[in-house]
Amino acid sequence: MVDLIERSRMAVDELVDVAGRATIEAVLQLSAEQVAGTRTPGQRRLDRPLWHGRQAGRVCLKERKLGVTKPRLRQKGGGEVAIPAYEAMQENGIGARMLDVLMRGLSTRQYAEVMPEMASTCGVSRSNVSREAAEAGEAALKELLERRFDEIDLLVIYIDGMQFGEHHIISAVGVDRAGHKHVLGIQQGATENAAAVEDLLQQLVARGVDPKAKRLFVIDGAKALRAAINKVFGPQQPVQRCRNHKIRNVCDRLPEEQKDQVKAAMRASYKLEAKEGMARLRKLADWLEQESPAAANSLREGLEECFTINRLGIPPSLHRCLATTNVIESPQSGVRMRTRRVCRWRDTAMVERWVAASFLATEKNFRRIMGWKDLWQLEAILGRKASKDAAAQPEAA
Repeated sequence: MVDLIERSRMAVDELVDVAGRATIEAVLQLSAEQVAGTRTPGQRRLDRPLWHGRQAGRVCLKERKLGVTKPRLRQKGGGEVAIPAYEAMQENGIGARMLDVLMRGLSTRQYAEVMPEMASTCGVSRSNVSREAAEAGEAALKELLERRFDEIDLLVIYIDGMQFGEHHIISAVGVDRAGHKHVLGIQQGATENAAAVEDLLQQLVARGVDPKAKRLFVIDGAKALRAAINKVFGPQQPVQRCRNHKIRNVCDRLPEEQKDQVKAAMRASYKLEAKEGMARLRKLADWLEQESPAAANSLREGLEECFTINRLGIPPSLHRCLATTNVIESPQSGVRMRTRRVCRWRDTAMVERWVAASFLATEKNFRRIMGWKDLWQLEAILGRKASKDAAAQPEAA
């Protein structure tokens, strides 16, 4: 019974394939007749293209390409004549489909296992799959870099970097007034490269991010990030350093037996008011100075920016999302998951294509940040809501 069912399924699949190909070839024949007229063996018409036999071709279906035999038309003086129906059948979403498959962790060497009909029908090569995916990646990169933010009121911007082989990519994610996350852009370079960070921020301004509006920036602690923010958006912008990065940097310079104690002391200090918390951490740095000067210097460096949200009086419900770069590291982990099978990064263009496509795929699963209902308090603290209401009063009058 199982054998009979399998044979029946194979017979049905073959029937659909043969019937579909025959239908498409009949449509191509009719389209050619509309251009060149009905075939008249032994007669030639000077006012119409000439029939010139048949040739192999391929048409694009939803998720594959199908090999067909199509008519061939030529001008009397030479030169091919296009068949309208065949030209229309060349447009499809196979590149986007292949890109979607690759974003799910499939390598171009394994595509036949996911789309065997495409490989078996017309023997699509690995290079062709890679080329199609690269073209779809270029489209994804263009979509990401051409996004406009004129109508999106961003309250928080997160900036962090990633490394792919020898290549560095800086990325930015924003949070609007309603708590929704948006991938803002990517830029080649490391977070220690002030010029690269400035280029990324300038791109955001060019695409509609108001540089005069006050917002909170959350960064990993690189000095180049702060310098670029000051240059593009102004020194009045509040900047919060990622506390997880700071704890990691300090503990990496400590002996193993001291790490847990220092980590607990730092986390407890971050929960206090800014003045008291910084005083405790300065005492901790003085204590570390004797045995680990490097850890003490790391703890003192950028200490005030680690307490920006405490100093501004931002409600504790938002601390988890605003005190660290977790909001941007989460989509970055999605990018790493989708690019983990890439063994060799040939150039920066390849990295940018993969990163852009991965970000767009990860963005589909975005949720609002934790504590988003209290973002109105951050808006009021930044003076954004007050300034908008003041601007609206003359119009109302």
